[in-house]
Amino acid sequence: MQKVHLIGICGKAMAGLAVILRELGWEISGSDEGFYDPVYTYLKERGITFSEGYRKENIPSDVSLIVIGKHARLVPETNEEVAAAFASGAPVKSLPEVFHDLMEITDNIVVAGSFGKSTCTSLITWCLLNAGRDPSYMIGAVPFGFVTAAHHGKDPIFVIEGDEYPSSNWDQKSKFLYYRPKTVLLTSGEHDHLNVFPTLEEYLSPFKELVRGLAVDDLVVASKNGAHIREILSHTHARVVTYGLDASADWYAKDIMYGAETTFTLCHKDTTITTLSTSLLGAYNVENCVGCAALLLTKGILTPDEVANGIRTFQGVSGRLDQKPAKASPFIYEVYGSSQAKLKSSIEALKLHFPDRRMIAVFEPHTFSWRNRTALPWYEHIFDDMHAVFVFEPPTHGANANQLTLTEIVEKIRETHPLVYSIQSKEEGIAKVASILESEDIILLITSGDLGGMIPGILQLAEEKFPLS
Repeated sequence: MQKVHLIGICGKAMAGLAVILRELGWEISGSDEGFYDPVYTYLKERGITFSEGYRKENIPSDVSLIVIGKHARLVPETNEEVAAAFASGAPVKSLPEVFHDLMEITDNIVVAGSFGKSTCTSLITWCLLNAGRDPSYMIGAVPFGFVTAAHHGKDPIFVIEGDEYPSSNWDQKSKFLYYRPKTVLLTSGEHDHLNVFPTLEEYLSPFKELVRGLAVDDLVVASKNGAHIREILSHTHARVVTYGLDASADWYAKDIMYGAETTFTLCHKDTTITTLSTSLLGAYNVENCVGCAALLLTKGILTPDEVANGIRTFQGVSGRLDQKPAKASPFIYEVYGSSQAKLKSSIEALKLHFPDRRMIAVFEPHTFSWRNRTALPWYEHIFDDMHAVFVFEPPTHGANANQLTLTEIVEKIRETHPLVYSIQSKEEGIAKVASILESEDIILLITSGDLGGMIPGILQLAEEKFPLS
């Protein structure tokens, strides 16, 4: 049995790789620190154990392969386990390099774009699984209803979430450039990861390289109105089909009826294909459904009925505008708003479905993009639809001279919003939210981390203050 050691195993994609390699018969070990749910619990529930903290002794002496994640702490200069990995003589690879090896002979579907990747990757995969197929897949989040967020299947299809972020701390090549795509679903080119791609031109460059590498008989399924999509598509010779919310796209939705279950008609050019329904919220999720349906039907993988049944039964993704199970009258949603565009789409979705409910934002600027001084304009008007905004102190990992302070963020929001409060501890945050919470409010928990452990406390607060009768 071959042994693989994963340094940074609690990263979402690293956890997925661990699951796939175990399915392939590898013995798994790993290490991490600063764990966040749902990934921490996800690994534990699947019997994948790992060391807490980085030490050179964590690496097995007879290890066959070492995989190192992309995290600011995982550099040999300051991390003894990473230094020991490079000195061990064992092969050392990044996560995308391992997937490159795993995807050599499969029909690879890469979902790329500045937002919507996890939802679309999950939705395509769910439709396949629901129709009785057995694809390989890797989702960089935890979707509801799945046995696992990653799997090595028997079908010759591999669906993978394609991240434009650099592959490792020693390799600046974007992750998705390793994934041997035959088909690309392209959702948007909204400028993101400002700490890595300071300019829009730098951000779009890997997307252009991704589609440029496709053959003429490969396929791009692209959002018709996604930011900078046209510019990206000008660099490909592959077949292109578009999707959107109106008839200017090849595939589109019409007769949209928003509700607890949103229904709409899926059309291809002048032809009505089928009726789709989804429990996902917002116009952007209708567009996600259209894009995934367009891909599956254009490739001829599933029938319209199979696609409709898959979309109808899809339950969503943890942290992607999912309603938390609180037995309370306030609605509580967790939002992955890791960039301005993602957060804006989620706010618009809640406003569309619940126009009469007051909204309260509890926001953690967890990603490097939100913490970067270049992103200061993102804070202008983004919270205009909120009754109040609570801002949790930014984390310090990976911080540099361009990191915004809590005071700077609060002051910037306050330029356009009167009710903005800083939070520096879990206890302070729960107390401040309690002071203004009303029974019909919607609380948005906006983070890519854990809000300093506040999330369970917010749920408890709502249940105690406004329990359902």
